[in-house]
Amino acid sequence: MLVEHLALMAFLLAASFVVVTLIVRERDLIKAVIYSAAQSVFYSIVLYILMVPDVALAYIAVTVGLYTALMVFAIRRTERFERS
Repeated sequence: MLVEHLALMAFLLAASFVVVTLIVRERDLIKAVIYSAAQSVFYSIVLYILMVPDVALAYIAVTVGLYTALMVFAIRRTERFERS
């Protein structure tokens, strides 16, 4: 059981690293915020595996819900695409 949890955590953290590289390379800021929400979901699953479900639920509410909505609102008020 422990080995499966560690393997799942390693996979989720590796997937999170891939998503972070996508965030850094993305020129469309809305897509970058969506990728950031996906990364937050990966981290919250890792927190749940580490047996802190209350922190995981709060993390999802803040990072996926509030942070994403706030960033989309801010991006809508400015320009959507990053200039090079």
